[in-house]
Amino acid sequence: MANFYHIRRCFTAVALLSLLLTNNAFGAENVAQGVKVIVIDAGHGGSKYPGASYGTIQEKDINLQIALRLGALIEKHLPGIKVVYTRTVDKYFSSVLADDLQARADIAHRCNGDLFISIHANAHRNSEVRGVETLIMGESDREQRANQNALYLNNKEELLDMSDQKTATIVRAYIQNLQFTYGEYSEMMARLIQEQYVKLGRVDRGVRKQPLKVLYATDMPSVLTEVGFMSNPTELKYITSEKGQKELTNAIFLAIKQYVANVNRSLLVDSATPQVQEPKAESKTEPKATTQKTAPVKRFTIQLMASVKPVSTSHAEFKSYRGKVWEHIGGGSLKYKYCVGDYATKAIAQEQIKEVRKEFPQAFIISFER
Repeated sequence: MANFYHIRRCFTAVALLSLLLTNNAFGAENVAQGVKVIVIDAGHGGSKYPGASYGTIQEKDINLQIALRLGALIEKHLPGIKVVYTRTVDKYFSSVLADDLQARADIAHRCNGDLFISIHANAHRNSEVRGVETLIMGESDREQRANQNALYLNNKEELLDMSDQKTATIVRAYIQNLQFTYGEYSEMMARLIQEQYVKLGRVDRGVRKQPLKVLYATDMPSVLTEVGFMSNPTELKYITSEKGQKELTNAIFLAIKQYVANVNRSLLVDSATPQVQEPKAESKTEPKATTQKTAPVKRFTIQLMASVKPVSTSHAEFKSYRGKVWEHIGGGSLKYKYCVGDYATKAIAQEQIKEVRKEFPQAFIISFER
């Protein structure tokens, strides 16, 4: 993915797509190795990219202050994890925005980052809009509307141009491939951050999917978190205060701590000696051949864990779901997905996941065909 935006100008869409999917498959290995390096990106920077500005207060400074606080917390309380900053001073990397964003991703790649967290503050034309949200790479069903409403004018250039058919085709293939590499881990990290924000009493704008260039270029679990709206006077006062920055930083840190614990717990499953396998839900007797093929049916299930190798569905790590889980083989390093339930619609799965998350906070809904 290095120098991705230069590569895109030189290769055909087909060649690029092949390169992209190959890189994502290898990228899933950073999850399989655990969390050893966390990259913290203070969004914007320098005179070229100040971000949102209100009076003498500039977004780039808020982002940096919180990024440095966050790194210090990780270094103090999670000493086994290395912290890498994309910047520790007020600077930018290139006068071309795409290259500036790519430079941040390149830093993360060079240090073999296992998790990328970009810190930002939000802004809106309406000064009453407030709340916190965390973005992951993706495309919502109402993408054009989301692009217009979720980001202020000064951030629009940081979105991939999904109106371009060639770009959209490549990006959508990338997003689809994320499902079985590390996209689910990005979603887990984002959801954990939002949960901690809510505990602070912040207004929850949720986890949102956006085709952001910096997340697209970063080949590892990645999130971009918006700590509040600078355009809202009350939130601006909070996110620039000592108290506000301490609370927000601690919220992100606690989410990271939980994320690391969740990943490490999945590695306990990875390292376990496989036992005799239980019959798997998808391992049913093959139907007799017919002259007419049945079209695949899209279903939904709840993924509890993923492993680099097969694990008994009766393993103790599955807790009360021992013997109830089934194995789905997908892509990436963690190709063995351990799931519970088989639902006709996502809405039904969303109702069931509330109970599952009491034991498995990192559980996700995934789709499959059968």
